[in-house]
Amino acid sequence: MLSQDVQQTGADVGTAGGALSVDDLFVQFGDRRVLKGVSANFVPGRVTAMLGPTGCGKTTLLRCLNRLHDNRPGFKYDGRILLDGADIYRRSSDIRDLRRRVGMLFQRPNPFPQSIAENVSLGARVHGLWARRETSERIEEVLLRVGLWDAVKDRLNSTPFMLSGGQQQLLCLARALAVQPDVLLLDEPTSSLDPRSTDRIEELIGQLKEHMTVVFVTHNVQQAARCADQILFMLDGAVVEFAAKDEFFSNPADARSRAYVEGRPV
Repeated sequence: MLSQDVQQTGADVGTAGGALSVDDLFVQFGDRRVLKGVSANFVPGRVTAMLGPTGCGKTTLLRCLNRLHDNRPGFKYDGRILLDGADIYRRSSDIRDLRRRVGMLFQRPNPFPQSIAENVSLGARVHGLWARRETSERIEEVLLRVGLWDAVKDRLNSTPFMLSGGQQQLLCLARALAVQPDVLLLDEPTSSLDPRSTDRIEELIGQLKEHMTVVFVTHNVQQAARCADQILFMLDGAVVEFAAKDEFFSNPADARSRAYVEGRPV
């Protein structure tokens, strides 16, 4: 039976540093079941790409990892999601702290209607991570990290909506990184970007895994092959295969995985 109050049973399996573990997760909206017993481990230092056709449950799973479905009508779940061994859906969970520890970059850029500088600094200041006297220096550090500093250093007090789509996405990534997350979730982060911005995001994904757990959704098999260490392949709300990248692409364990990689119907 699906409910919003899941009993915590069994041993916790997380380890310190942003380890996420999904344990037999079922999700439905109203009468429509979207996830069907999904289990997976996402560990620090690795990039996981979620692959699968549209509607297979990838984004639903990704959004469950920082509780973005809580207020969606008809949302019910069963199972557990553990962050460093603690169930994120337990009643005592601090949602604000969870959203700091588990950052999210969406498919389309969503800058706040404040200045470029405020977009970067707001979350860090709300969480008490930056002292006022160091804000300017920290903003520069984060914007340098995502490769946006040179483009915006002379207009930090300007609206972000004057930036290109790729620059806005890099700004949103800077905003997510400013709060020092343990986990970064990305939902098709380059699907609406030009090739140059896509290359920059992919380069950053490889760098960020040294400091956090990275999970991203993509429909681009080539992008998954370039960026991921492991692949989670889903069909119809269930995990078909979860394997190291090289194993998945060279010797998939399931015929449906091979068909998907080869561009055939699954």
